Amino acid sequence: MINRINEILTEIRPDVDFLNEKALIDDGILDSFDIVSIISELNDEYSIAIRVTELGPANFNSIEAIESLVKRLKESSK
Repeated sequence: MINRINEILTEIRPDVDFLNEKALIDDGILDSFDIVSIISELNDEYSIAIRVTELGPANFNSIEAIESLVKRLKESSK
């Protein structure tokens, strides 16, 4: 799953090394437009619904955090 998420993220921001960055939000690497694009792509790809309450840095600072969020949402939708 992490490879596909990396592909999605890289399509949106090809200038970012998502596999190594650990502070995507805290360091200002991703802006609000990037987050909206990422959420839209992840929602479509994984048939999930990322809610406003899940938009904190804890869920978007790293690819691992994003993967964890997607897995959690997929599990809860079963």
